Amino acid sequence: MTLPKLEMQTGPAKTTRGRVFSGARPTGRQHLGNYLGAIKNYVALQDEYQCVYSIVDLHALTTMELTKGLRENTFDMALDWLAAGIRPDENIIFIQSHVPQVTELHTILSMVTPLGKLTDLPTFKEKVRQQPHNVNYGLVGYPVLMAADILLYHADAVPVGDDQRQHLELTRDVAQRFNHLFGETFTIPEAMIPLSGGRVMGLDDPTVKMSKSETSSEYHAVYLLDPPDRARKKIMRAVTDSGRDISFSNDPERAGVNNLLEIYEALTGKSRSEIEAHFAAARGYGDLKSEVADVVIAALEPIQQRYREITGAQDYVDSVLAKGAERAGAIAQSTLDAVRDKMGFMKAYS
Repeated sequence: MTLPKLEMQTGPAKTTRGRVFSGARPTGRQHLGNYLGAIKNYVALQDEYQCVYSIVDLHALTTMELTKGLRENTFDMALDWLAAGIRPDENIIFIQSHVPQVTELHTILSMVTPLGKLTDLPTFKEKVRQQPHNVNYGLVGYPVLMAADILLYHADAVPVGDDQRQHLELTRDVAQRFNHLFGETFTIPEAMIPLSGGRVMGLDDPTVKMSKSETSSEYHAVYLLDPPDRARKKIMRAVTDSGRDISFSNDPERAGVNNLLEIYEALTGKSRSEIEAHFAAARGYGDLKSEVADVVIAALEPIQQRYREITGAQDYVDSVLAKGAERAGAIAQSTLDAVRDKMGFMKAYS
């Protein structure tokens, strides 16, 4: 494989296509839920927008009591994104902590964010329930750091799942409040919600979202690097129900079948009516699982092929991340300079 030469794009100017920002925490290898809920959309958005994609390692610290594996997970996430088809010569891929301006903006925005808004968020309450022994300041301020991520790069839109939509609403509120107090400074971002595949559920328990942190069963998730036989085995063992009807449903008792159908929908691009007609003559759930396995394996094959091509090219990945941080830093510094000026900070002495 001939790795592409990275062209430097300097300056904070936005393209006429508009800018998209998104970030993901490096907490483990990427799975099918990550791919359908985020990465697949990241790749598609490149054709319409200038994309800024951040590996948000600072965010990962809010739930990690030990940081063992953080460096490896961060590098692996970059590999997964590049293997999936994100083009670094056209877009910006970088590590959050490599652009320190985000922490200064986080501090500034925390001064205009009411504490009650943060502690009332359902996501915060859920994290407190999950980790009562590790409720840290960063966990409370997570949405403000997320707001700093987004506003620093003047994103026009942010692809988010339903579980993050409230955080984006908070970002919009913070930006509007700052603009009202200090003058027009930040772009107000819009949410982009994927139509399908936005919330892939666990194969072993379709009542919970597919997660890297879920360790109840080895059959919980299909990972991007799972070999075909492993991926097929996991899908064939997916929990369904005792029926035979293969159709989309909101019935909690049929969550397993619905999850498999939504995976099939997201990977094939077929309409729900087409899918239901296709499976109308199926002999049972075994047919459904087999076809879902086929399309999953077909989707993973080119990703795994690209991964094998770049996995040994650490210098290339390092270059992608270094140039990404430089380009992101140029935008970030321009934004921070404007923020400091609007708020009346004295300029630093040279």
